[in-house]
Amino acid sequence: MHCAAILLASRAASAAPLRTCRAMASNLLHVLPPQRLLRPLAVPERLLLGPGPSNVPPRILAAGGRQLLGHMHPEVLQVMDDIKVGIQYAFQTQNQLTLAISGTGHCAMEAALLNLVEHDDTVLVAVNGIWGQRAADIARRLGASVHELLKPPGEYFTPWDIEEGLVQHKPSVLFITHGESSTGVLQPLEELGKLCHRHGCLLLVDAVASLGGAPIFMDQQEIDILYSGSQKVLNVPPGSAPISFSEQAREKILRRKTNPPSFYLDMRWLANYWGCDGEPRRYHHTAPINSFFSLREGLAMLAELGLENSWKHHQVNCAQLCQGLRDLGLELFVKEEKARLPTITTVRVPEGYNWKEITAFLMDNHAIEISGGLGPSAGKVLRIGLMGCNSTSRNVDRVLHALRDALRCCRRSRL
Repeated sequence: MHCAAILLASRAASAAPLRTCRAMASNLLHVLPPQRLLRPLAVPERLLLGPGPSNVPPRILAAGGRQLLGHMHPEVLQVMDDIKVGIQYAFQTQNQLTLAISGTGHCAMEAALLNLVEHDDTVLVAVNGIWGQRAADIARRLGASVHELLKPPGEYFTPWDIEEGLVQHKPSVLFITHGESSTGVLQPLEELGKLCHRHGCLLLVDAVASLGGAPIFMDQQEIDILYSGSQKVLNVPPGSAPISFSEQAREKILRRKTNPPSFYLDMRWLANYWGCDGEPRRYHHTAPINSFFSLREGLAMLAELGLENSWKHHQVNCAQLCQGLRDLGLELFVKEEKARLPTITTVRVPEGYNWKEITAFLMDNHAIEISGGLGPSAGKVLRIGLMGCNSTSRNVDRVLHALRDALRCCRRSRL
């Protein structure tokens, strides 16, 4: 037999079992490979000027695309140590118990509350937007006695408001939002830590929308628990959340009568995994390693820019945006300038317009995302975010031009 004939016979013989296997597989599988997964991934380019997430710069994208390492490798533990000192800088704290939760900022809210709060604890929640509402919901699920201090959307709490609640309810924890992304309010924090401690209460602050964009001084302002997210000013993909606990907060966790209801978010375990307790590190969970690579670079870029420079350019670009919105005849939702969140600006939906058509027009015609309201501001406002690398004068001009176009072209979308 010729060599060619031998080769063909060999191929035929090897192909027969393969055809048999395929036939068996097709008979066994009732769910076929989804056709949509057999096509290449397609992701459009958009300028994300909503309340988050924000666009990711190339340096951080590259960090997240690096090859994996093991979650207990010394190089990964070094990255975690870098993240810890980066968070301490961003928060302006020397707290030993400082780390990043393997989850979003919302996960950090849950971690803070479920580690601090036990059944029948009294929790006071300052509610002037959706994040106070969410915190109150979580605390109730933990069995706490929850009391709410209420302000209309667009307003903030004064020290007198807070003290009145502390005196009346005698809580062990006060929750308040520094940057309320649903309404665009920046909450003043001066004196609140001192007030809480005078009344035997811990101060828990949500800084997801404000970190890096507005001044916050954890130690100086006597904040006991502070958390944030990665996807806003830090320009890091969502999935890791900075958090820090004062010594008083750490001691309260250690004095718990019961275990926290979540093993995954148990701060005693996480403190060890992050090297915060002075003990040899033990496995707790497989961390999102590439998210940590990205977070490390986001914190590094903030450190290179400098907090004060970051705060300043967010304030300058916010002021430019606010003036431009007024020039378009639009009404800012937050009346007091000092109470406007520099990272997320809220503007009332102009009378006679459908906010959904405005946001869709910007997306379809300008590839720009802005958002409508959320929670108590739903249907009332448009939200425009300028965060991290997206907070530029050029982006302000782009979104103002797009809004001017939308107001002209969407004029028939009367309610």
